Amino acid sequence: MLSIPHTRIVPNCCLLLLAIFSSTAMAAPVDDASDPQSAISPTDQAIKLFNGENLDGLYTGLEDGKYEDPRGVFAVTDGLLHITGDGFGGILTEQIYENYHMVLEFKWGEKTWGDRAGAARDSGLLIHSSGADGGYDGKWMPAIEVQIIEGGVGDLIMVAGVDKEGVPVPIAITCETTQDRDGEVIWQAGEPRQTFDKDHYRRINWSGRDPDWEDKLGFRGRQDVDSPVGEWTRLDVISDGGHIRVYVNGTLVNEAFDTTPRRGRLQLQTELAEVFFRRWELWPIGQAPEPGILQ
Repeated sequence: MLSIPHTRIVPNCCLLLLAIFSSTAMAAPVDDASDPQSAISPTDQAIKLFNGENLDGLYTGLEDGKYEDPRGVFAVTDGLLHITGDGFGGILTEQIYENYHMVLEFKWGEKTWGDRAGAARDSGLLIHSSGADGGYDGKWMPAIEVQIIEGGVGDLIMVAGVDKEGVPVPIAITCETTQDRDGEVIWQAGEPRQTFDKDHYRRINWSGRDPDWEDKLGFRGRQDVDSPVGEWTRLDVISDGGHIRVYVNGTLVNEAFDTTPRRGRLQLQTELAEVFFRRWELWPIGQAPEPGILQ
């Protein structure tokens, strides 16, 4: 689990120690993401979570480095947010958000790492993140994940974990679902609604996920709507109260109702695959460009 580094301050050298601490670690905010009074919603214009210049408003965490990033896993390169994929962890918003239309544009890089060198390129957008940094196996804050993986962009996953006191964070969603040929749960509009939580089935595949999906590098399903490797994909996530809609390049691929939680920080994962992001914005609901329009 990630923990905030502690520094003993000696009065006569406090400024020096503060400078050293600031250059080697990024301390996480201490706000409670479950507190509705702390949540921000966009009102009259878009909030740019990534400004194209630096990582202002964000902080990073790695399973093996906590708040330090000695390998430069997260960087701004040529105006893009570049995640090398070298390790497990994420980059998180300092602020807590609710009720928004998120626009996220990404493309895969070429590099994969470690045990996933030959596996499908994998990352993820985690929304409604609440609890302890690294509360899931030392990697991510508990959240509802909008999956970003070759062949599975738009799957919904409950990332279970604990809060800062070690208590499990409640996570649940309700979806209209059926099952595919192999019995896996998939979203299908109009089917009966079922509620899923962190202790039961924790994944709802997007509607067109190929039943022959394989965890191999470069996998592409017959109905995939995300763009090929090296091209930009637009992901839209509309979070309105407990209602979530997920669009990939303009196609509605997943939907959830009555979510728990309904607000929280936002995270982009590093999960052993290189990925670039050029646009990460929160728009007022009803004011964003129509899903599918790349800019």
